[in-house]
Amino acid sequence: MGVQEQAIQALANRIRSNVGQVIIGKDELIDKLTIALLTSGHVLLEDVPGTGKTLLAKSFARSVDCSFRRVQFTPDLMPSDLSGISFFNQKLSEFEFRPGPLFTNVLLADEINRATPRTQSSLLECMEERQISVDGQTHQLMPPFLVIATQNPIEQQGTFPLPEAQLDRFLFKLSVGYPSSEESVQLLNRFKAAQPLDQLNAVVDVAALEEAQRLSAQVQVHDDLLRYIVNIAELTRQQEEVAIGVSPRGMQALLRASQAHAAMQGRDFVTPDDVKLLARPVLAHRLVLKSASRARGDKGAAERLIAHVLTAVEVPAEQLHS
Repeated sequence: MGVQEQAIQALANRIRSNVGQVIIGKDELIDKLTIALLTSGHVLLEDVPGTGKTLLAKSFARSVDCSFRRVQFTPDLMPSDLSGISFFNQKLSEFEFRPGPLFTNVLLADEINRATPRTQSSLLECMEERQISVDGQTHQLMPPFLVIATQNPIEQQGTFPLPEAQLDRFLFKLSVGYPSSEESVQLLNRFKAAQPLDQLNAVVDVAALEEAQRLSAQVQVHDDLLRYIVNIAELTRQQEEVAIGVSPRGMQALLRASQAHAAMQGRDFVTPDDVKLLARPVLAHRLVLKSASRARGDKGAAERLIAHVLTAVEVPAEQLHS
């Protein structure tokens, strides 16, 4: 374990502990949000209302000393409501750009599937390119930039499902899930007298985060592991139930996530276990199933397919680090 990896591990521990003051029993979920932050990725949180999606996003954003904006997505939300507008300043006799909520470090896009496809697609450029074009002018977004989007998978009336092209922009698609009975008791005790989010302070500054992002990208990955990731992706494309398998973007996402996870464990090398742990949350939402499989409405079909692929692909067995 090197000093650099220890620093990243300490950073992840601080975020996990800090968010844990508000969110109970979701350490793995918090770690995946941290991985997204380290890899400049984005996260889609999908679960029924009341499970704490918004509270988790707010707690995570507050743990990092950077700007945060929340946008409630609705059918009448326009792309300009996100990006901003150019208006004529009569005093200066010139057009002036007024930035929208996308000009932030952490954006909470609440109930993203309630916005129209036109507004949803306006997120594509900023999520992938970290820039926004308004009236022919390109405006760069300040790093870090993380989109945490939420959606309710049950209530479909008045919603617009995210197209595959936009789903592919998310590093992870995650579910918060219900707490256990014991966790529920802890939750009620924690919230009965006060709102713990109000007392939450930042534990990571932007400079430390940017350094951690740079270092996590330098984590060693053996060529055999690169081939392992490629084999997983290629086998998804050969499955009978799959219309479109994992893309090259999906392979790169799995690689970057594995590097960040290894660094958070204090290692300067990736292992097959890193890849296997992250394959489902990184890859499952990128699969496009054939119409027969989609018609059955089986929400877990893609996850099970990735699990099957992992059992079918040979795992590198040799020593993969120096």
